[in-house]
Amino acid sequence: MMRRLDWNQLDEQNRAAALRRAPATVDPQIRRQVSAMIDTVRAGGDTALREATRRLDGIELTSIYLTKNDLAAAASRLPAGTRSAMDAAYATIQRFHAATTPAGQEIETSPGVTCSVRYVGIDTVGLYVPGGQTPLPSTALMLGVPAQLAGCRQRVLCSPPAADGRVDPAIAYAAELCEIFSVCLIGGAQAIAAMAFGTDSVPRCDKIFGPGSVWVTEAKRQVAALDQAVTIDMPAGPSEVMVIADAMASPEFVASDLLAQAEHGPDSQSILVTDNSALAEAVGNYIYKQITQLSRQENIRSSLKHSAAIVVADLNQAVEVSNRYAPEHLIIQTENANELAAGITAAGSVFLGQWTPEVLGDYCSGTNHVLPTSGYARSVNGLSVADFMKRITMQRATASGLQQLATTAAALAEWEGLTAHRWAITTRQKALEQLTR
Repeated sequence: MMRRLDWNQLDEQNRAAALRRAPATVDPQIRRQVSAMIDTVRAGGDTALREATRRLDGIELTSIYLTKNDLAAAASRLPAGTRSAMDAAYATIQRFHAATTPAGQEIETSPGVTCSVRYVGIDTVGLYVPGGQTPLPSTALMLGVPAQLAGCRQRVLCSPPAADGRVDPAIAYAAELCEIFSVCLIGGAQAIAAMAFGTDSVPRCDKIFGPGSVWVTEAKRQVAALDQAVTIDMPAGPSEVMVIADAMASPEFVASDLLAQAEHGPDSQSILVTDNSALAEAVGNYIYKQITQLSRQENIRSSLKHSAAIVVADLNQAVEVSNRYAPEHLIIQTENANELAAGITAAGSVFLGQWTPEVLGDYCSGTNHVLPTSGYARSVNGLSVADFMKRITMQRATASGLQQLATTAAALAEWEGLTAHRWAITTRQKALEQLTR
């Protein structure tokens, strides 16, 4: 069901084709629809949001903004077992992100000159959490925990209503755990527009985070391009996984990891890279056996059409292929996984060994599952607390500290032809000379 390719039998053009993602272009009609929705919400506020929810979701909202009591009532519907799982996931995610929260520093860069950096939470952040027919409470935790640790003053969570017009109880409970008390029951491009511009119910946000449909992704792109000083977390595309495996890997485990990624959607991509052709064949057989037992077979079969099993000469070449592809998720199921991982320079998140499925990272290992796709892992990292913070630098110079660096600053200003810059230095030098006479 997956293409099997020999990397060393491919020319450069076919190698590029083997690693090509599904087309990233957005249908022009979707772009126009998203643009129209942004304009409508910007002009109509809550009225436009209610109308969009009525028209697109078939739901008549009684209230867009959910109160603490609304959240508590929704969370009370969560089964005890799911609640315990949410508690455990929150604990591991919080533990990892707390330990990796950036701390301020103060450094004397020259005698009498002290520079420092401090981190402050972005004032108001918007967290988009997919809901509706496919609620993702895990995403609520992945966004909510770092925003909570960053100390963002206001955290706004938007999620589309379920078919019954209510918020998903697990998403409501995640909001409670992360102390998010601005929860709005809207989704799609209209939710992104509302967070970008603000309405009576939805606070205006400084930065918008979270994955979503093609309409959500396009809306994020468009609002970030407008002159509103709204930024977004990262470019987003279909989910993807690459598995590097050798003869020691379990073909059943590898097949399950590839299928788990294919389950996300028809545009998801799963790629196996191995130095063992027998393993590639065995993985293909297990995929054929396992797929009949899974629920989202249509998504999986479509995804596998642009997935592949690539046979390489050795594992060093597998690392080269991986770095070229820059996967969102990279699983290394080899005997020397740690050694190979040291050579990885482009990946959103790496999973080492046969007992570390990527699904563990989706939910509860502790790292964030909002990761760069489409090759952006070459230059973009997964979400962390730092993404919810601003880094502010400060400096203070004493009189002697100024004297230490005055000649340097004045000379550079002179070279750049910025006489006012030079004057800001020399006027102080003259004042100091007067004081020392």
